[in-house]
Amino acid sequence: MDKIFNDFGPEKILEIYDPKTKMRGFVVIDNTRRGPGKGGVRMTPTVCREEVFRLARTMTLKCALADLPFGGAKSGIIADPSKLSKESKRELVKAYANAIKEISPSIYVSAPDMNMAEEEMRIIAEIAGKKAVTGKPKDLGGLPHELGSTGFGVVKSALVALNHLNLKPEEITFGVEGFGNVGSFAAKHLVEAGSKLVAVSDAKGMIYDKNGLDFHKLWKTVNEKKSVIEAGTGKIGNNKDLMFQDFDVLITAAIPDIITMENYNRVKAKLIVEGSNLPMTEQVEAKLHEKGILVIPDFLANAGGVISSYVEYIGGTEKEMFKIVEEKITKNTKEILKRTDEQNHPRKVAMELAKERIENA
Repeated sequence: MDKIFNDFGPEKILEIYDPKTKMRGFVVIDNTRRGPGKGGVRMTPTVCREEVFRLARTMTLKCALADLPFGGAKSGIIADPSKLSKESKRELVKAYANAIKEISPSIYVSAPDMNMAEEEMRIIAEIAGKKAVTGKPKDLGGLPHELGSTGFGVVKSALVALNHLNLKPEEITFGVEGFGNVGSFAAKHLVEAGSKLVAVSDAKGMIYDKNGLDFHKLWKTVNEKKSVIEAGTGKIGNNKDLMFQDFDVLITAAIPDIITMENYNRVKAKLIVEGSNLPMTEQVEAKLHEKGILVIPDFLANAGGVISSYVEYIGGTEKEMFKIVEEKITKNTKEILKRTDEQNHPRKVAMELAKERIENA
């Protein structure tokens, strides 16, 4: 990271621990110049300090680029939810909420992330207070991430990028890496825009069919059988091979660092829209830019979730949320692409704009 941006943070790196439940984790408050650090909490067995820091830095950029009165932060609980009972997970979340309540919401506002959804946000709100967390259930005044605000925003960014490339949505095929909340809603909205879905993946594998996949059948299959590979159509393969299939647009929505310096040359898509956080490094994005592949960076494309959080934070409605997500992401994507040229790929341009907004806070 360059010197000027190192001056912005991280401001605090906290290790949290509860001796009773053995809850262990990290909270990184990266930057609070624009407001309290905003960022979700994830629960995975492999989450580490470095991962949480990288995600917190992404939130700093994301909030600044979206022009929100938030800084950047993130947290992680080290645990494998697949091996926890419902009650054990609840106890870990309660311990986490007690650990952050002294810094929330003054310098940290939490939110859902991997394996942490609206019911976990309810627990945090009950212990640390409603303002300490967003993505709460509706009965607590929340705008849950289950509304699909992030996937909705990803598609709004994708549509601007397609127009920039002189491509019409009804003329393109696309694949979605990860069919969770972000990926499934992105697929839904892009299909509704007229595009053909030909590849999807989840933790169990990938399916690809050049003739097109039925989104509604996939949605039903995932709800009933828990995996897209049970849809009974197309070619089945390893989930990490999805990026290299033949389609025009790739939407990443799951695994970090999935495109690398070792495999980027296998990507065939004309456009990559980063619905997931950190799907590749800036160096890989620069290489793809040299190849003529347009990459819309994560903190620009997937800001719908944090914009939704802001609308919830100020007491806005669901209708207002979708309107503001569309306006902000459309405006910012247009601005970034207008500044992009051969020497300056979209992430580089977007980071410069975000830094300007942080410095001027």
